[in-house]
Amino acid sequence: MDFFLPYKQSEFTGIVAGSGPELLICFHGFGERASHFRCMDAGLGNLFTIIALDMPFHGNTAWRENRPFEKEDLAALTEKILEKFGKQTFSLMGYSMGGRLALCIIEKLASRVKHLVLAAPDGLKNNPWHMFATQTILGNLLFSYNTRHPAVFFRLLALWRQWGFLNESVYKFAYHRMDKPEKRLLVYNVWTIMRRMMPSMKHCKQLLARYRVDTVAIFGRYDRVIPPGIGERFADGSFPCNIVVLEKGHQLITEELGFIIRKNIRS
Repeated sequence: MDFFLPYKQSEFTGIVAGSGPELLICFHGFGERASHFRCMDAGLGNLFTIIALDMPFHGNTAWRENRPFEKEDLAALTEKILEKFGKQTFSLMGYSMGGRLALCIIEKLASRVKHLVLAAPDGLKNNPWHMFATQTILGNLLFSYNTRHPAVFFRLLALWRQWGFLNESVYKFAYHRMDKPEKRLLVYNVWTIMRRMMPSMKHCKQLLARYRVDTVAIFGRYDRVIPPGIGERFADGSFPCNIVVLEKGHQLITEELGFIIRKNIRS
């Protein structure tokens, strides 16, 4: 089942799966779609009604506000979903890029969140290259130039790998994201439009502790992009958090994951 969610001058597309009594709102990874969460139905569909939205520049969502996508926009969209489905509380799941978005929702609506599931989540640690490219004028100008003229970037990428600044997995990940003009444009558009989505880890942890949000953070043991060690530093004992490490790499969204989440959340 698909749905459309109008928002100001924009329109978001999304999916609904499952028929459980609680609501699980999901945020996808970079270059993916809301539909990737359909596989969660098998393991979670009788516990949750699963809602996922396509983010700007993904799926059929059309962002027409001529400004960055803000935390307030994400919170307002979440409120619209709650109103649409008649719920006051909900649970959250974020995969990769979606982990950053889920943490932004924690900053805004933590008192209404029952469970937080983070799968290979971005946002637990600030990437200096991401910060430079999105948070500084010079960085964004260079980012824009590289999008159109990538030769220097590829030479630097090869040198960084040669000098040991990048491991092979991160090198391949970065190269795959930037090896075609349409891919580079997507990276530029998404990073730029979402540049305000910068959750504060200190604030998030305080809110997760205050409202006792049941948190599960899932990582792939062989993920060199978002390694498990980042999660272990995040789960510092100040709030309820269960760390799960799977024998996988970065790609975690499978039917099996729904059953793993079911096993690890508090009922």
